Amino acid sequence: MSKQSEPDTGTAAAIPDCPRCQKPLPLCICDSITPIESRVSLLILQHPQEQDRALGTARLTALHFANAVLKIGLSWPSLSKALGRPVHDPSRWAVLYLGSAKVADLETDRDIVAINRKGEIEDNQRAILKDIEGIVLLDGTWSQAKALWWRNAWMLKCQRVILGPPRPSRYGPLRREPRRDGLSTIEAAAMLLGSLEKRPDITTTLHDSFERMLARYREAQSVLPELAPKPKPKRDYRRRKRA
Repeated sequence: MSKQSEPDTGTAAAIPDCPRCQKPLPLCICDSITPIESRVSLLILQHPQEQDRALGTARLTALHFANAVLKIGLSWPSLSKALGRPVHDPSRWAVLYLGSAKVADLETDRDIVAINRKGEIEDNQRAILKDIEGIVLLDGTWSQAKALWWRNAWMLKCQRVILGPPRPSRYGPLRREPRRDGLSTIEAAAMLLGSLEKRPDITTTLHDSFERMLARYREAQSVLPELAPKPKPKRDYRRRKRA
């Protein structure tokens, strides 16, 4: 994910946070969240430097699931330690990490793809994905997600998956992603859990919550610009023509 411009620390710091989602109260949508019972567990690992409270979706995603765990840190000795309970077969957990891999570069029509350590598509995609009992999502910028991946060697015991979403992130101009297949944490969870459990209601619920959060942010932009700043325009790095 790309960086969002930092809010002014004056007025923004005076606005109280919701104790549940930890977002500033004008951006909170907790009153519309009902936890979902799901078969697939969810573990969200958030980089400690991911500070975007206003547009971040990690905690919001975790609040939607009764069996979701959110941990903030850089490294854990094992999946069990990160999750806080024993995991007997880490290979039945999937880690979403794009890295340099792209679904568009693989010969497949799937939008969720299991790949091996070499970044090649695994055989028996249907069987692999059917056996997944838990998902690990890495929350942070692209460089922060990369740091989490390399600092936690136990992830190599899990099944790596990548996504080829049918549309770009709903962030739109609010938060520009460096790649078209880059999604927010809540969108990634919607795509993975909705598909793995064959439950479109999960996908719809998470997308609806994300849209409500974004609508709150857009409303705040006009009355609380220090809390919800507008994105900075892209710099033009093209070389100036010589006179």
